[in-house]
Amino acid sequence: MTLFYYKYHDGFHSSMLQQQEMARNVLSFPGSVPAHGVVLTLLLLLLLPLRPLAARHDYHNALRKSILFFEGQRSGRLPPDQRVRWRKDSALHDGATAGVDLTGGYYDAGDNVKFGFPMAFTTTLLSWSVIDFGRTMGPELRNAVRAVKWGTDYLLKATAVPDVVFVQVGDAYSDHNCWERPEDMDTLRTVYKVDRAHPGSDVAGETAAALAAASIVFRSRDPAYSRLLLSRAIRVFEFADKYRGAYSSSLHSAVCPFYCDVNGYQDELLWAAAWLHKASRMREYREYIARNEVILRAGDTINEFGWDNKHAGINVLISKEVLRGRAEYFESFLQNADGFICSLLPGISHPQVQYSPGGLIFKAGGSNMQHVTSLSFLLLAYSNYLSHANKAVPCGETSATPALLRRLAKRQVDYILGDNPMGMSYMVGYGSRYPRRIHHRGSSLPSVEAHPARIACKAGSPYYQSPNPNPNLLVGAVVGGPNTSDAFPDSRQIFQQSEPTTYINAPLVGLLAFFSAHP
Repeated sequence: MTLFYYKYHDGFHSSMLQQQEMARNVLSFPGSVPAHGVVLTLLLLLLLPLRPLAARHDYHNALRKSILFFEGQRSGRLPPDQRVRWRKDSALHDGATAGVDLTGGYYDAGDNVKFGFPMAFTTTLLSWSVIDFGRTMGPELRNAVRAVKWGTDYLLKATAVPDVVFVQVGDAYSDHNCWERPEDMDTLRTVYKVDRAHPGSDVAGETAAALAAASIVFRSRDPAYSRLLLSRAIRVFEFADKYRGAYSSSLHSAVCPFYCDVNGYQDELLWAAAWLHKASRMREYREYIARNEVILRAGDTINEFGWDNKHAGINVLISKEVLRGRAEYFESFLQNADGFICSLLPGISHPQVQYSPGGLIFKAGGSNMQHVTSLSFLLLAYSNYLSHANKAVPCGETSATPALLRRLAKRQVDYILGDNPMGMSYMVGYGSRYPRRIHHRGSSLPSVEAHPARIACKAGSPYYQSPNPNPNLLVGAVVGGPNTSDAFPDSRQIFQQSEPTTYINAPLVGLLAFFSAHP
């Protein structure tokens, strides 16, 4: 497959990139400028906008669209108030082959498989967004809570049998061999589970975390539902901890290489315990965290946070309690969180984090925007925790203040919304220029309303290969994003850059909520 990259130049953007190149050149001559001067110079340049200040972003509009995206990813029977009208009911018999009801939930990306691991992580991050930033969502809070519940309703079904978690519906190889609408799919809807004999502490741990976090969301809104979520989270965590093992070992042929856990399951167990402690305030989870904190001492994972690695998220989440003076015995997590913050500052060398010439966080691997939104979310959350404690993070000669962390997070959000060398919004439907050929089956094929006849497995291939824009706008979808040079081909075939995912959007919901109230 040949990759094509568009080049974009104009006077303003070229000038900006030249300034950033000059800043990078300073690093080649460390004797010419004090180290803290280099860091401050890079921070200043990377925080400069790539377009006139008068063109403010409408963060509330972007927030509304980022939440609307989740309705386009729904599986199962759609409710009467479904707002993404070109989507229809799909996968109404999921779970039938295993004698259980597994309808509902989310398709994680541009295919029609329901992967439980990223779906649970998505639900956890949506819940965290509501917990920390729900008060600034305005009328969109209701839709954000509904997005959480669509996930938890499914996770409750997936955990209804004790010591069993149903972790996937759909054979990924069969699905990826076809290009068809979810409403038409006739691929294998194989059900995969972890149990006592085939453990999956990673996916079960993340599921417990999602249920526990969501129980906080519903604590005052629906107390009975909240209690159900918490009790189920406790049961699922006990299963995950007692029957230890990686689901990638138990279900390797089904989940790898798609969502293969390469980071181990210990972080998910600690992540789940942290959320259970936050949700229940039970001493046993605090003691569990204290006994297992040693797993977070690996330096090379200090700035990792995503569906597979929870290290940075655990440190930030637990540090909130330390900064409030409630848990001094967790001081090591605060130190780790500070180290995470320092590793993200432009100009402070860390092999795991780079910045593109246009200022976008970049980490190795596919779908880079998942790192941008999740790490930016942690920057913003931690900035708020620091602000309430009237503290800053010492990073050598530089002091990372809460205001600085917010500006860094905002710079990433603004890049996504269009302040970048391509002059393109990476959120579908936001702004005047955005991806039109996203790697997404439902969006790229004619809707059921426009084309009532079934489109079979291979009959969809011409739509996949077509250079034409997608006929259905998946409003609010944020794609994988540009490459290390800030170039974006807008090609359906280059899925690493053109495919949206639920776990890109979930942390972005919290970011946009905050900046809609604090532009």
